[in-house]
Formats: sequence, structure tokens, C-alpha cells
Amino acid sequence: MNEEKKKALVSLKTAKGQIEGIIKMLEDGRYCVDISNQIIAAQALLKKANMLILKQHMHHCVKDAVKEDKADEKIDEIIDILEKIIKK
Repeated sequence: MNEEKKKALVSLKTAKGQIEGIIKMLEDGRYCVDISNQIIAAQALLKKANMLILKQHMHHCVKDAVKEDKADEKIDEIIDILEKIIKK
């Protein structure tokens, strides 16, 4: 596992813990603004993990596809992902 994937895994595990904490906050009837702030923090970790995975994809999969003159499919995949990110 390369460095980007390791960092993404750490972010995802941290987000998982935060989400479990958010669920407990809801069950305990905690203050809505506090819950919302925790949701925002979890979303930031998910975005960070996604960017790390995309970085890894660009540096490895796309780079290899360019060397093999097969980059069009990989570029289209990245464009599809970027469109999903931008629509949010």
C-alpha cells in the first residue's frame, strides 16, 4: 500500500470514529449545532481521503495508462469524478 492510500485509510478510520460519535450524540439528544459541526468535520475527512485516493490514481494508474497510450479512459474517469464533486 502506497503512502496516499495509507493516509486515506487513516482519514477514513478517523471519519468512521467521528460518525459513530455523531450517532451517539443524536441518540443522547445533544445540541444540534454541535452535531452539525461534527458532521462537517467528518465530511472534511471524507473529502481529504477522496483527494488522496485520486492523487494516487493520477500518479499511478493514469501515469501508467499514458505510458501505454491508453490514457483516454483514465482521463474520462477523472472527469466523471470531478463532475460529481463539482455538482455538490
